[in-house]
Amino acid sequence: MSNIRMNLIEAALTRAHLLIDYNICVGFHKQYEFCEQKILDDDSLTEEEKTEAIRLNNKGYDRDKITYNLGTRRICENCNQKCLATLYCEYCIRNYLKANFSNWTSGNNDIDDLIKKCQMETNNPAIVIEWIPYNNLENIKYLTKGGFSEIYTAKWIGGQYEEWDSKVQQLVRVGTCNVILKELKNVENASQSWFEEAKSHLTLSNKRSEIVQCYGITQNPSNGNYILVMNKCDINLREYLQQNHNQLTWNERIRIAFEIIDAFDSIHKENSIHRDLHSGNILYSQFYDLWRISDLGFCGPADKPSTSIYGILPYIAPEVIIGRGYTFKSDIYSIAMLMWEISSGQPPFMNYEHDCNLAINIINGMRPKIISEIPSEYKKEQEAFYTSSKKYDFSSISDNSSIFSTISNQYTSINFKNRNEDNDKGSRLFKKLKMENVDVQNDYDEREIMQQQSNIDINDEVQNNPKLHSEEQDEFEIPDDNDSKESPRLSKKLKIENVDVQNDYEREFMQRRSNIGTNDEVQNNPSLHSEQNTKSEILDDES
Repeated sequence: MSNIRMNLIEAALTRAHLLIDYNICVGFHKQYEFCEQKILDDDSLTEEEKTEAIRLNNKGYDRDKITYNLGTRRICENCNQKCLATLYCEYCIRNYLKANFSNWTSGNNDIDDLIKKCQMETNNPAIVIEWIPYNNLENIKYLTKGGFSEIYTAKWIGGQYEEWDSKVQQLVRVGTCNVILKELKNVENASQSWFEEAKSHLTLSNKRSEIVQCYGITQNPSNGNYILVMNKCDINLREYLQQNHNQLTWNERIRIAFEIIDAFDSIHKENSIHRDLHSGNILYSQFYDLWRISDLGFCGPADKPSTSIYGILPYIAPEVIIGRGYTFKSDIYSIAMLMWEISSGQPPFMNYEHDCNLAINIINGMRPKIISEIPSEYKKEQEAFYTSSKKYDFSSISDNSSIFSTISNQYTSINFKNRNEDNDKGSRLFKKLKMENVDVQNDYDEREIMQQQSNIDINDEVQNNPKLHSEEQDEFEIPDDNDSKESPRLSKKLKIENVDVQNDYEREFMQRRSNIGTNDEVQNNPSLHSEQNTKSEILDDES
């Protein structure tokens, strides 16, 4: 193993996946077979490295077979169960974990039950949720803070499980590794919210490799706070774009967009909605060369809508701002903002205060102006995301299109400084999305928006959290209002009257635009509001 060059193996695996033609390799079985053949044909690897690359490819194949419960089963020579994995037996791993239940406890029955449930659904020896003793963590250093949590870095002695040793019938650990600790702050009524985040993150990361891996839970003995122990990634999307914008090719940009959409497919397949998507919680792992979704604090079941609104304002869908709640489609709106950020290299509305004025403008149809120097298909689908006039179905992403084989031929050598003008040949990435000509929630009735706006009385409470992101951005929060059935309350009152003030709005809008560059320009989308607009009067809240 000492002569194996892991960086070349990871590069070979990435190349193989990029070359998959999803129109030919339909289904993950054929896709993994294709990757194996590409590895065997790769002259950059030694025979020993090819063996290791195929082993890693098969680990992913085993995981997907168990996740989707598809594939040829074999009889395990140890437990005699019909297992799907070839490198290990999923039933042997679960039995091993079950036999260890009596050797640990968190002291909290709910947390114990959650961890045990996750362990009984384990489909990969490298993805096992555990109760982690606090004394196994060392070199703990404060990093930053989140909505209900404080974030630390640490070293985990022993590290997570990595392999199943079939000879001795036990899991083997990777060794000491760097981790992120997410500790609940002493905030009133935050305990249940934190537990729901832990439940969402553990349940999803236990099944889906597209989610930042959560290794388990521990407890700070000094204050009793519970802590999520998570994989440490290298950089978030916002910082990555700021550092690499001028060097990125369109092939690389579209690949990032694809991986984000693919990750959200996995969340939506679990009938969950993220609710707080922005470029600060899209994280990159250099070792795996993958983009992953993090910060699932408000992620939850689609059939249990949240009445709170929280997040980075430019990424929040307009129907959420007016109180219609989160849906799968509001996540898609957030993806549209990420698509714009990937193409432009900067956050949407970065020159605007994240306040009630911006909220009203978003409701009235203001969107970042799509830059002209992008592939036509990318532009077309981004515009469709803006208006949400079609229903997008993520379920076809994994199986139905030849994304990278097309893009690699057309855009590999095109970076942002040297663009190909023949954009009509643009990528077929977003043809992976099934589009049905039916009305959806984001294609909301303008008259309904007007009716809801006429009743809005909002206190605008904006939290500025500059440490969370590389760019100082405002966290926009509309908390629950248990005393009223009116729309949520924000820190200033927003009084809305049914009169036409479009001319006033446009004059103010043009004044703001005069102070920003071309890539910061925004466009007003008339399809998102009626001809009769509402007047928005911001009153100081003296009380």
